[in-house]
Amino acid sequence: MNVILFDPPVIRENLLPFTFTRPVAKIRVGILTIDEKWAHWLNNTPSFNTQPYLQKKFPLTPGKDNLLINGALCPDENLVAAINALDQNQVLIKDKTILAARQNDTATLADCTPIPYEHPITIINHVWEIFQKNASQLKVDFHQITKGRTSAGIDDKHTIVYGEENIFVEEGVTIRAAILNAETGPIYLGKHSSIGEGSIIRGSFSLGEGSAVNLGAKLRGDITVGPYSKVGGEISNSVIFGYSNKAHDGFLGNSVIGEWCNFGADSNTSNLKNNYDHIKLWNHAQEKFIDTGHQFCGLMMGDHSKCGINTMFNSGTVVDVSANIFGAGFPRNYIPSFSWGGPGGVATYQLDKALETAARVMKRRGIELNAIETEILTYLFDQQNKKSQ
Repeated sequence: MNVILFDPPVIRENLLPFTFTRPVAKIRVGILTIDEKWAHWLNNTPSFNTQPYLQKKFPLTPGKDNLLINGALCPDENLVAAINALDQNQVLIKDKTILAARQNDTATLADCTPIPYEHPITIINHVWEIFQKNASQLKVDFHQITKGRTSAGIDDKHTIVYGEENIFVEEGVTIRAAILNAETGPIYLGKHSSIGEGSIIRGSFSLGEGSAVNLGAKLRGDITVGPYSKVGGEISNSVIFGYSNKAHDGFLGNSVIGEWCNFGADSNTSNLKNNYDHIKLWNHAQEKFIDTGHQFCGLMMGDHSKCGINTMFNSGTVVDVSANIFGAGFPRNYIPSFSWGGPGGVATYQLDKALETAARVMKRRGIELNAIETEILTYLFDQQNKKSQ
C-alpha cells in the first residue's frame, strides 16, 4: 500500500507556529517525528498531503491503493493492526475523528464505509500536548528503536549510571564524567552525540544524532533533543525539534522549540504563573489567547527564531517563525513571524536580512538554504505582511 500522511485542517491550525514550516506529521514527539514512527511501524516510507506552499519540500506521492493516515496520530500496536485490517474504501473513525482510510485512486471519503475504532489513541491536538505526551511517546519509540539490538554501552569509568538496562547508546557516542539516571524512564543517545563533563541527566531523555549536552547541564527528564543541537543549563519536560542551540545556562521548561533556533546566554523561560492559575496561550486558529487548562506551559518557538542574552520569556509565550528577540524585560506573550525587537517594541525583520541570517546558520551545519526553503520563508513573510496591513 501507498502510505500518505494528511494534515487535519483544524489540528494544523492549532499546531502553529510549528506547522508554518512543516506538515503535521513532521512534529517531533518522543524520539521520532510522527512520520518516522509510521515508517518504523509499517516498514513503509510515507509521503505528505499538506499545504500547497509546503508540498515541494514535502511531496505527495499518490498511488492506486492509498492508505491515508491522520498526520497528528501516533501509532501503537492496536491502531496499526486496525489500519492494516482495512479493506479498500473503508475509513477508520473514533469520535468523529478520521484516523485512517484505505482508498483507491478514484474514491473519496464519501465513498468509504466507516469503521469505528474503540481503543484509546494518542493524537497531538494542541502545541502543549507535544511536551505533555513526550514522556509516554519516548518510551514507545525507545522500545521500537532498540528491540532486538544491543547498546554500544558506556565505558567511561567516571560516569555514574543508574538503571543501565534502560539506557541505549548508539555508535560513536562520547560520554565523560556524567550522571545518567534511567530509573525514572529510558535514556536514548543517538549516533555520534556527546555528553560533557558534570552533566546530570534523568530519564526519560533522548539525544539526537550529532547533538551535544554541554558540560554541567542539568536535564530533569521527559526531554527530547533532536539531531544536531546543543543544550546546556537547566531543562525540564521540553522538546527541541533539531538543529537548534540552547547551549548556555538558563532555564527552559514545558516548552517546544523548532529548528534553527538559538538562545543567548542566560535566557530563561517561566513555566508557572505566580498565582498558579491556568496558563493561556496564543492560538492562531482563533486569533486569541486560549486557556490551556494547565498550570505548566513555557515557550513555543517556531523555526529560525532567536533571542539575545538574558532574554526573559513569560509563561505561555508563543514566538512565530524567524523572529529576533532582544532587550531588557519581558517581551509580549505573542510575537509574530519576522519580528525584530523586544519589550521596547518590534519592527519588521526584513526578508533579505532574515534569509541572510538563515543561510549563515544553516551553513554552520553543512546545509544550504536552497530555493525551496527560500520560497517557504518568502511565502510566510508575505502572509505576515498581509496580516499587518
